[in-house]
Amino acid sequence: MMITDVTEVGVIVERRVLKNPWADHAWVPVAVLAGAPVAAPWTVLSETPEATRYFAGAFQLQLFASETGMYRDNLHSRQPSLWISLRPSRTPPGVALHLVTADPSEAEARTEPGTDIVEAVPMPPEIEKRLAAFVAAHHVERPFVKRKRDRPDIEAMARKIPGK
Repeated sequence: MMITDVTEVGVIVERRVLKNPWADHAWVPVAVLAGAPVAAPWTVLSETPEATRYFAGAFQLQLFASETGMYRDNLHSRQPSLWISLRPSRTPPGVALHLVTADPSEAEARTEPGTDIVEAVPMPPEIEKRLAAFVAAHHVERPFVKRKRDRPDIEAMARKIPGK
């Protein structure tokens, strides 16, 4: 796939205190900013006894012309979203920013291994406008084509001798 548009975003996450016998905290992506502030990754933005909010860092949101159908579906949903993926890390603070995407199917694929933290957050209006313009400029409707199966060769199947 060829990248056809890239925009920088900033990611905000929270480390929430849990009252749970198996885990003392949970990382939760909470927001994406259009553009990235001039701040070091993992800068503390606010702190309460229940949660600490961090600027996790900047990320390059990549848009692909081949994915405009998914972007269009996202834009037409009740709440257009961006998905943030955090991955466990051995370096402090214990997670790393892995992905920001506007493609819901890509986000769903990140949940398959079960190790990443993937959350949808509201799409900032500036990103929504940019994504809508990108879809308008690059979307090509592709008709669904049902694949036809080859007919089995009954004679070839009949000649097979089981166990030989």
